[in-house]
Amino acid sequence: MKKALLAAAALVALPVVAQAQVPQPGFYIGAEGGLNWLLNTTILSTPVYPQTGFAVGGLIGYDFVGPRVELEGIYRNNQHNASFPGRAISNQVGQLGVMANVMYDFAAGSVITPYIGAGVGIAFVDGDSSLGSTQFAYQGIIGLGWNVDTNFRINLDGRYYGTTNPSVGGTSWTNNNFTVMLGLQLKFGPPAPPPPPVAEPAKTVSFMVFFDWDRSNLSQQALNTIKQAADQFKATGKARITATGHTDKSGPENYNMALSLRRANAVKDALVRDGVPATAISVIGKGETQPLVQTADGVREPQNRRVEIVLQ
Repeated sequence: MKKALLAAAALVALPVVAQAQVPQPGFYIGAEGGLNWLLNTTILSTPVYPQTGFAVGGLIGYDFVGPRVELEGIYRNNQHNASFPGRAISNQVGQLGVMANVMYDFAAGSVITPYIGAGVGIAFVDGDSSLGSTQFAYQGIIGLGWNVDTNFRINLDGRYYGTTNPSVGGTSWTNNNFTVMLGLQLKFGPPAPPPPPVAEPAKTVSFMVFFDWDRSNLSQQALNTIKQAADQFKATGKARITATGHTDKSGPENYNMALSLRRANAVKDALVRDGVPATAISVIGKGETQPLVQTADGVREPQNRRVEIVLQ
């Protein structure tokens, strides 16, 4: 028995493994069975040496995800060496426990979940008649749960189970048990919702139009490009447009800043004429601060005289 308890403690000490699906609160039912060891005792002045017996039961509970509460019924039976003719306890001890348990799952969202618990209730123990001695019962539980999925779970636990002293023929005897139980649980309710999809980064589409030196009027080629941008906007539906104006490095900085804004606004006006709502267009002027081609100050570079149209 000591080896069994040490093994159970070692299992609880195992590291928690990969995460299961997100657990959900809900009711569950379960069935369980295992081995029961009734400790040696004395009944009617006769030493009683029980054999390894069995335990079998069922339960209903509610999982709060971490804490759990259960109502459990378990029947235990152990054969033994002593004969008491005419009494139900002769050569066996049968006992039925009806227990209210409070449990706690550590790392409730994990595949492997250590847990502890305690319970109190009523025990009906063989005595002069079958299950005729009614006693107060109590137990302590330590175990591991395997969450197969969000609705199905397998438990393995070790328990100490005891009662107040039952009476046979007007004399009492001590009732102490150790039990190893394997249990299956089924939780009701829908499975956990799938995780939300990862949002894809917004896709951008860009167009570029160019200008003559010191001009903000649009060439035919520029108008064709702007129409393509407008058609793309209307096909996209909910896109926004940013028109960013630029200049080359000839001329004063302040003048170039104003010129870049005039160019951006000229593009905006053309987009509006092509059916794009003015409220969907943002206008920005960068002057000569962001050249497409790096040049010395004062150089008239055609590729720097531009407006970049970005749909997002």
